[in-house]
Amino acid sequence: MTLFFLLPSRSLVQDLRSRGVSAAATVIGVDSKPKYIRVRLVSSPKAGTEAKLSEYAGMLPETETGASVIVTYDPEAPSRVLTQGWVADPPANLPAYGTSALAVICLGLTTAVIWRRLRILRTLGPEESPAASTGGKEPSDESVRHTKS
Repeated sequence: MTLFFLLPSRSLVQDLRSRGVSAAATVIGVDSKPKYIRVRLVSSPKAGTEAKLSEYAGMLPETETGASVIVTYDPEAPSRVLTQGWVADPPANLPAYGTSALAVICLGLTTAVIWRRLRILRTLGPEESPAASTGGKEPSDESVRHTKS
């Protein structure tokens, strides 16, 4: 799960750092939650292109309609857009960190239960061997046959 939350965000940032183009953009639409933020590129070879800002770890920057922002976009895929600030210094990826913490907690608890179970099995094992409990005699086939019937 950690990789599911971590890899797409990291690859987007790395791609935009390596081949991204910075441009001024105007915010043309913001959902109330926000679930999406639409921008129109203003100063770039792709001026006039509209795109949705990509989410980073399920988050979008706080902005409002009509605001100007500096974005970095992928010239090969202009739909891959992040604000320049998030490309330079991405925010904490809380879903990835949270699933990592849960994995560590679950692994620790599982290990503790296994060690406790092993300790209990070692300390509460049989105090005498099965041969000693029969008085030193091996059980005969007849006694085994009578117990089965």
